[in-house]
Amino acid sequence: MAAAIDLGAGDVGQSRNSRAATFTRVSSANSRIAYGAANPCPAYGIACMDRTGVPDRFAGMWFRPHGWPFDWGTLRWCQALPSPANGCLDAENVALDEFGHIEIIGHHVNYADESDYTDSVVQATSRSRPRAGWNAHVFGRCDVARLQLEYELASPNGLVSTCLSLGTNLSIVPSATLIAAGGSVRITGNLKIAVASAARSLSGDPLSGRAINLQRRALGSTTWATMAALTATGTAGSYAISFAPASTVDYRLSFSATSPEGLLGSVSSVVRITVTACTAVAAVGIGPQVACE
Repeated sequence: MAAAIDLGAGDVGQSRNSRAATFTRVSSANSRIAYGAANPCPAYGIACMDRTGVPDRFAGMWFRPHGWPFDWGTLRWCQALPSPANGCLDAENVALDEFGHIEIIGHHVNYADESDYTDSVVQATSRSRPRAGWNAHVFGRCDVARLQLEYELASPNGLVSTCLSLGTNLSIVPSATLIAAGGSVRITGNLKIAVASAARSLSGDPLSGRAINLQRRALGSTTWATMAALTATGTAGSYAISFAPASTVDYRLSFSATSPEGLLGSVSSVVRITVTACTAVAAVGIGPQVACE
């Protein structure tokens, strides 16, 4: 059982996809895990935990012993059998469930037909072998969503769980809006999760590693055409591109969300970059107008 519980702790670190806590066994730890008959679990519980003391420690985690009688039958841990048999429960899966509770994840609310059961490991009722999800050793996508809302992404490059559907905000910042013919301009874009109470800790966080495209629209037109992709800068959520406009055109940036991620696409505001016939453009100031030569 100890090996299975250690594996469950390791599963947290490998599948949390957030800044949630990780768990490591050390002999001097104040957080205790016990296996046996004497425990505070409710009568119907095969395992339970007490997260009192989080984030520095937790009060305890307890597992009922193999062979414990319940009104539904006898508890059989797969790890206590010579080989897994139908009807046994996977201790690693149950340990991951309990560690999820310590992280603050509540029981997943399933559809009536439980078609979404595998979206979460943290369930009110664990499934026995061989039902779908009985030996899941990674957090489900909705477990990950709850962790991300609570603790943010592990990094700005991390993928947002598909159990979420969060808006994004994309800004556009040109280095100039008036340039001489032949001159160049640098456009910087900043992509963030939209500020919203529903986004919890993710609200306003920068998003790196996404595809941001520069689009152009001719004056008088309503059609946008993609010009090129921006490249990442050294700042989280920041992208940039430099180019030499040939004529006066409207520009915007576009982010198209991809299916493996719980984000919505967005476009920036529109900026017009004016190209003059002058060989140089002086700083704008108050004074007499001077014609280009």
